[in-house]
Amino acid sequence: MADGPVTELLIEWSRGDKTALDRLMPLVYAELRNVARHQLNLETPGSTLQPTAVVHEAYLRLVNQDRMEWRNRAHFFAISAAMIRRILLDHARQRNAAKRGGLAQKIPLDAPIASPDGFDLDILALDEALTELAGLDEQQARVVELRFFTGLNIDETAEALGVSAATVNRDWVTAKAWLFHKLDRRLDDSARSGQQKSQ
Repeated sequence: MADGPVTELLIEWSRGDKTALDRLMPLVYAELRNVARHQLNLETPGSTLQPTAVVHEAYLRLVNQDRMEWRNRAHFFAISAAMIRRILLDHARQRNAAKRGGLAQKIPLDAPIASPDGFDLDILALDEALTELAGLDEQQARVVELRFFTGLNIDETAEALGVSAATVNRDWVTAKAWLFHKLDRRLDDSARSGQQKSQ
């Protein structure tokens, strides 16, 4: 997909041309669907959501964005990916509420974040940890969001954030270590809590 037409339409949309989004969507639809598919693959099999439905929901949310100052294609996909992530988190929260305290939605942590032994992680716990990380270092949290949830590589993430690939790589390594420590400790706390309840 050529960046030029996408960026031009984003600028027109930023300037208030409501028809620009309608002209933009056919150019970005396939890539947004791939982002949605990537994020849905993080969920346990059996999810009722389909990539097409997620993209349509994202479109409805994008329509309601007032006067967003779009910079370029990478910026658009970074914002869209965050929107898709929120849609999936909302869906996971609704499912958990419907289960009335049932087990939280589990996702397998992929190689970039998982421990050598590997374990399943609650997607909502990951979101909470990312929110905490954002309070400490917003850029590191954005790097994780773009790489883990969106599947962007180092160079694409650097383009989306407007920083160097070296900076993204450094943030990625640091954030992975922090998240693993945070989530591993949470699992330990959960296990201890479960042992105390059984005694």
